[in-house]
Amino acid sequence: MGKYINPFTDAGFKRIFGQEANKDLLINFLNEIIQGESPIVDVKYHDKEIFPQFYDGRRIIYDIYCTTQDGEHVIVEMQNASQPFFKDRSIFYAASAIAQQGMAGKEWSFDIKRVYGIFFLNFILNDAHNWKLKTEVVLKFKETDELFSDKLHLFYITLPKMTKREDECVTDFERWIYNLKHMETMERMPFKGNNMIFGRLEEVSNLNALSRQERMNYEESLKVYRDNKAILSYAIEQGFEQGIEKGKVETLSANIRNMRNAGLDNPTIAKYLGLSVEEILSYS
Repeated sequence: MGKYINPFTDAGFKRIFGQEANKDLLINFLNEIIQGESPIVDVKYHDKEIFPQFYDGRRIIYDIYCTTQDGEHVIVEMQNASQPFFKDRSIFYAASAIAQQGMAGKEWSFDIKRVYGIFFLNFILNDAHNWKLKTEVVLKFKETDELFSDKLHLFYITLPKMTKREDECVTDFERWIYNLKHMETMERMPFKGNNMIFGRLEEVSNLNALSRQERMNYEESLKVYRDNKAILSYAIEQGFEQGIEKGKVETLSANIRNMRNAGLDNPTIAKYLGLSVEEILSYS
């Protein structure tokens, strides 16, 4: 095991960005992502689990859900494996954060606050070959390319697109992505001379800084991450990914069977395919 945590594990990602004590890291990183917008000074973390909005009781669970000092909403999701309808899912998540702002009664006049959706992709979408390391999506008029509304702003961070070496990183955003991508194998944290925030990142991500219980939780999270990665690699070799992207019901059913044969249970299959357990069972 290396010197620093793996930030793509559930426990690692939450330790760096999801804790009140470390929110300076989240604020700095968010500001590097949303450059050109009003800078974020403070954030307030909210319960990641949103109440059911559908009769089947499905819930939306964000990795991170917070609001800024101006009342703007920020949702952050980390996805380690490709999923069908991922873009639709991200739009749904962001739109749900808008819908949650609705207030009962005559006094509310649809004065919604901006929602930032930030989605980390530890893979490259099959239909997004022209995407950059950071791809932004906003609402614009088709004819004039003018902004229609600033209430919805989506950022997709495609981590495999970071191919620069350490000495080629010139912005703090690139330095952040470089550190996250290589953190688990690093012997030292670079860029501390460029910005003191990377010294803070080193403190938080150092394995020796974890308590005994935190270390146990992290190692369990790392095991789950590695096991799922290995199982998914096997399933991909069985040809399930191509069928998923086609969206064919009969192929999806076969892919679910392949994933079960590879050792995945229904909740795990549902997570990686972006479906509910009920939907997974309906394809059985």
